[in-house]
Amino acid sequence: MLPDEATLGQLDPELKRELNSLPKSLADLVGKHVVAAGLLLEEAPERAYKHAFFARRKASRVPGVREASGVAAYTVGKWQEALADLRAARRMSGRDSFLAVMADCERGLGRPERALEVAGDPAAKDLDPAERIELRIVASGARRDMGDPKAALAELRIPELKERRARPWIARLFYAYADVLVELGKMDDAREYFARASSVDREGVTDADERLAEIEGVELVDVDVEDGIMWSDAEDPASEEDEAPVGAEPERPSEDEGRERN
Repeated sequence: MLPDEATLGQLDPELKRELNSLPKSLADLVGKHVVAAGLLLEEAPERAYKHAFFARRKASRVPGVREASGVAAYTVGKWQEALADLRAARRMSGRDSFLAVMADCERGLGRPERALEVAGDPAAKDLDPAERIELRIVASGARRDMGDPKAALAELRIPELKERRARPWIARLFYAYADVLVELGKMDDAREYFARASSVDREGVTDADERLAEIEGVELVDVDVEDGIMWSDAEDPASEEDEAPVGAEPERPSEDEGRERN
């Protein structure tokens, strides 16, 4: 059943043009299912996959439909199916936008070497910044899969590590770099890059705040919109003065103290 909010007005313009090759009634139906898949992808990935799979059965020769189906399959961990759909979509459209997803599917299938082959595709240099950085993050993950964290760190040493603008993909890059530094035992550097990730992560795409708190040995207790993040010491219990046992008698002053008060 299609969600009420799934309308053709939300359809990507390029996909709408591709659907013109179909009879109008079929194009409208397929288009609504693709929109539904996109709307449900994060909150209900299994439902999103069902909508995308339906669209694929009805219009498997439309590149944008195969892309939507591939992404939905990837989201629910159907690596081989996702890879097949995205390869087909790339052949039909010539678009390289999903190289990072394809490489990560290879990782999911236990083939990090093939993931690195995808990451080394010459077309990668022409990707937009977000896609290119995501591909480097996947390549770094593949190196870690192969037990080589030093090479994983090298994959992420790209010019964007000097970036300071708040962008989701920059936050993900800083976070991935920090995570590898933790594996290498370089905690001071890891602290720096988790802090950088936190400072540019306006959309909450990482848990950099929590990872930074873990390194600092403090606990994230509140997030205030105006004042920012508040921390408390995760190790120090409340002092006896602040938290006296219930029913305990107050400490009596010494004779000297009593004389001074009088």
